[in-house]
Amino acid sequence: MHMLEGGVNFLHALMRDNQAGGSKITQLKIAQRLRLDQPKLDEVTRRIKLGSPDGYAVLLAVQGPMDRDAPPPEAGLQQRLLRNLVTYLRNKQAAGVIGLPLGGPKEREMGGMLYAFPPCDFSQQYLQTALKTLGKLEEEHLVIVVVRDSP
Repeated sequence: MHMLEGGVNFLHALMRDNQAGGSKITQLKIAQRLRLDQPKLDEVTRRIKLGSPDGYAVLLAVQGPMDRDAPPPEAGLQQRLLRNLVTYLRNKQAAGVIGLPLGGPKEREMGGMLYAFPPCDFSQQYLQTALKTLGKLEEEHLVIVVVRDSP
């Protein structure tokens, strides 16, 4: 993943697993989908603006090399290419949604949401500056938006 904009400290604070003693998250599981309808996209945009400058993060996820020496995934999970997830989300016209931190927020700790957007008009607006640096994206990708829970 490549950081496009937002707060790195905020992102690191949310990307830990409270059920695993606060360790770094190794696997994320999409719990629900968000339809790519304008009112829902407007809500994500509102949450990004509420989180400015250090309460949100936007990342670009691209397929990395498959690590043959990586530990096997949890029982019942399969390791798949990113393009399979991108195709699924495109077909459903939806973004994937994950609540963070995993296991629910502890007292006085912040929580948030992670949205994984396939290529679409909404995600393109966050890629403009990245495309100037990277050039055209030939491979499948996701734009990941992480926002702080609304008060």
